[in-house]
Amino acid sequence: MRHKIDRPRKSVAIPEQLMEIGVHLVNFSYPGGVAAIAPTLAAAGRAAEEAGIDNLSVMDHYLQMEGAGLGEPDAPMLEGYTTLGFLAAHTTGVRLQLLVTGATYRHPALLAKIVSTVDVLSGGRAVLGLGAAWYEREHAAYGVPFPPVAERFERLEETLRIVRQMWSDDDGPFEGRHYRLAETVNSPQPLTRPHPPIMIGGGGEKKTLRLVAKYADACNLFAGPHSAPEQVKAKLDILAVHCEREGTDYGRIRKTVTWSDAITPDAAGGAELAERLAAYAALGVTAVHLMPGLAEPVAFLRGVGEHVTGPVHAL
Repeated sequence: MRHKIDRPRKSVAIPEQLMEIGVHLVNFSYPGGVAAIAPTLAAAGRAAEEAGIDNLSVMDHYLQMEGAGLGEPDAPMLEGYTTLGFLAAHTTGVRLQLLVTGATYRHPALLAKIVSTVDVLSGGRAVLGLGAAWYEREHAAYGVPFPPVAERFERLEETLRIVRQMWSDDDGPFEGRHYRLAETVNSPQPLTRPHPPIMIGGGGEKKTLRLVAKYADACNLFAGPHSAPEQVKAKLDILAVHCEREGTDYGRIRKTVTWSDAITPDAAGGAELAERLAAYAALGVTAVHLMPGLAEPVAFLRGVGEHVTGPVHAL
């Protein structure tokens, strides 16, 4: 049964919290070709830590995204969790995640095992970013089923239930509509307790934000020129309604945004970004993920460390 989502008349009070910075790597076409990918990523990991970056993420795609200005679908694209394992070996403090893992790309039990592995090998730095998946072309290219959107969200919810069960003391079976597990044994468990943070990407008002309220520790919305503070506020107000219905403390949900606009990591760019982010910080947003686009990642990260980290962390 579908029901109307009532929007609260008053904003929810938000406690003050330091604005954190993530950098989301979306491109692996580096000068020097394929042989340059590994050393560039290793240097990017070191640069992220030197820059004071809190979170380093990569995409979860088989093919480069069409129409995003990042190259053709056959441009270099690394498997995401293998890449996180490599980054874990070249970093010591930054948190690591696929910004939004496609729930259709891996069996949920395997996904729980993979994220557990990254968490253990990184010393407790894994984050599970999760979404319903959307890129139909790469599903067809790799023979991965791409069910209708309603079923993808059903599978996303079962994935959330399975990973949470596998990260608990319950080793028993799981019976869902789409997935059935005889056992949910997961050893070793993640170092992060009770489990690695779960972040759901997207702003769908009826399904996505309900799943955030019911299962997640954080949400991730777009911000920037195509999603003004007023639009983000509307999404957060709806999230608050879902939290009330699910019996979840709205203040416990971390509010994060991905900045959809390219930034120039110099003094002027850092000051401008901090000024624009202030309106989102006032809504309770406590983390922003920046995308270097086609920029060389090491230089971008160094620029962020020199010119952006200070003003944004000060929000």
